[in-house]
Amino acid sequence: MKTVILCGGRGTRLGEHGVSVPKALIEIGERPVLWHLMKLYAHHGLRDFVLCLGYLGDSIERYFLEHRDEDWRITFARTGLDTNTGGRVKRIQHHIGDDDLFCVTYGDGLASIDLRALIEFHRRHGKLATLAAVHPRSSFGLIKLDSQNAVTEFEEKPVMKEWINGGFFVFHRRVFDYLDDDCVLEREPLQRLAREQQLIAYQHTGFWKCMDTYKDNVEFNQLWDDGQAEWKVWQ
Repeated sequence: MKTVILCGGRGTRLGEHGVSVPKALIEIGERPVLWHLMKLYAHHGLRDFVLCLGYLGDSIERYFLEHRDEDWRITFARTGLDTNTGGRVKRIQHHIGDDDLFCVTYGDGLASIDLRALIEFHRRHGKLATLAAVHPRSSFGLIKLDSQNAVTEFEEKPVMKEWINGGFFVFHRRVFDYLDDDCVLEREPLQRLAREQQLIAYQHTGFWKCMDTYKDNVEFNQLWDDGQAEWKVWQ
C-alpha cells in the first residue's frame, strides 16, 4: 500500500524559517519533520511513499537522495508550485497503480496513531474514506470563574473536547472520482463524501501535533530533547 504525503506547500506561518527551507525539511532533533513522519509509517509496515512536491521540492528530493539510510521506496511527484491539496492527490493517481487502498497525510503533522488499526478500521466499515479525528490542544490557557467572577483556576492550554481533522487518511481509489486537478481536499471532496455518508472518522485520542508555526517547531524540539516525543514509536 502506498502512502501519499502532501509536502509541497509554503511554510508561510513559519516566517523566515519557511522561506529558504521547505516546511517538510524543518528539523526536529536534527532530522526533518518529514523524516519523522515517514519513520512512523515505516514502523507500521508502510514503506512505499509518494511525495507530492511543490515549493522548494528540489531540496526535498536532494535530501533523500543524499540520505539513503532507510529501507524506503520513494517516488518524487512534482505536483505544481501552488497546487491545492486535492489537486496534488489527483495528480499522483497514476502512481497508485492497481491498489484499491492508499494512505494520504500532510507533511507537517505527527501523532502516536496506530496506522495498522486505522487501515483495519477502514477495511471494516467499507466506505470510501477514513480520516483520523483528533482532539486539538487549545492555543491559549483557560481560566475558570466562580459565580462571583472570581478566578478560581488556570488551565494551561488544555486538550479540547471538540474533534478536528488530524490529517491521517485512508482512501479507496474511487476517491479520485471526487477530485479535480486543483481542488482543495478539505472542501468539496471531503464535504461531498460526508454528504454521501462515505467518510468515517477514526477517533485517535493519543498524541497529535501539527507544526504550523515556528513556536510549534520549538515545542516539538523541546519534546524531543526531553525524551517526551510520543510520536516516536519506532526503536
